[in-house]
Amino acid sequence: MSRHAAVADNNFMIDRSGVGRRTGGARGRVAVCWSGVVTEVTVGAAGVADAGEILTVQRAAYVAEAQRYTDPLLPPLTETLDEVRAVLAGPTIVLAARAGHRLVGSVRARVTGDTAHVGRLSVAPDQQGRGIGSRLLDAVESACAGRAARLELFTGAQSADNLRFYARHGYRIVGHRPDPNGVRLAVLEKPLVSPARSAP
Repeated sequence: MSRHAAVADNNFMIDRSGVGRRTGGARGRVAVCWSGVVTEVTVGAAGVADAGEILTVQRAAYVAEAQRYTDPLLPPLTETLDEVRAVLAGPTIVLAARAGHRLVGSVRARVTGDTAHVGRLSVAPDQQGRGIGSRLLDAVESACAGRAARLELFTGAQSADNLRFYARHGYRIVGHRPDPNGVRLAVLEKPLVSPARSAP
């Protein structure tokens, strides 16, 4: 997974120079600006029709990881369009971030037993560092609340930016394992508190 520098707890606007600044409004709102036009980023459920855009963004986002590990066969890069369509048609939670009509990021979660397995967190390279990764992660955690007791995900053990990003969001390393191609992965977990449990 490529890096996801993000702003999780305040509003953020990108001006035409690409410099971010805080904006007013609801917590976590993100806006981006192209050619002087401000477009708010929204996060919602993805459908089968989004498969092509999701795969395009995913492949672009994971190129940096492939270069880091000298492995062009990372699963997010070899996944096919039909496989993405099948995921979208199944029980997996898939969320997409959009800036206007453009899909700029996505994330998935598959609930098995009491664990929600989060994966494929992807943000278009030209949109990274603008809070979109945080928005997606927060949204998928909320979608899993009440359905699982904990969240689990993995990233490359040498992907320092990713590890810092997940640590900021409350994830902790619980172990390591190799992927099918021998790349060492860090496995991270986070307790998931349901809305009912978190109420005073």
